[in-house]
Amino acid sequence: MYVAAPDRSDEERARATVDAAGIGTVFSAAGGLHATTLPLLWVGETVIGHFAKANRHWRELDGAEVLIVVTGPDSYVSPGWYPSKAEHGRAVPTWNYSEVQLRGRASVHEDAAACRDIVARLTARHEAGRPAPWGLDDAPTTYIEQQLKAIVGLRVAVTEVTAKEKWSRGRSPEDIAGVQAALDASDPVAAAEMRRARDV
Repeated sequence: MYVAAPDRSDEERARATVDAAGIGTVFSAAGGLHATTLPLLWVGETVIGHFAKANRHWRELDGAEVLIVVTGPDSYVSPGWYPSKAEHGRAVPTWNYSEVQLRGRASVHEDAAACRDIVARLTARHEAGRPAPWGLDDAPTTYIEQQLKAIVGLRVAVTEVTAKEKWSRGRSPEDIAGVQAALDASDPVAAAEMRRARDV
């Protein structure tokens, strides 16, 4: 991924983007070009997730190099949002976004204990903060066992992290303020992400 100097982000912010998204796309070229979008969790130096056993993508993944792409909020940027456009007219449309790319080596886990651990971690992450968080013990044991037989666990040992936050960071302070004001009025999610990206 190309990252211009003003758009570079560090691993701490990359982890925040991945955590907020909770989902990403796993790409691989082993046995052909494949892509699968999965719920993911980045824990330490490992990303975990799971595939439906019926998805043939996992069958070529054990030991393979993979690329995981996680995207955060994004927004179209109109040239009309830049005060500098009124001054000199040199402005074009663009797109602001956050993206993280993780490279690493995959391992596949078919055993029930590994799959249960992965599902329990993902569930705990996404149920956290709810008034009555759901857990695996809330469903009948036989039902959970049946569901675990239908999935395959994935662990990716992360070897490279690239993070980009393209939120008008290379523009003048006035143009950045113009984009922020426009997003505040039209897209609160993108507006919040722009504020987060500017908080460096």
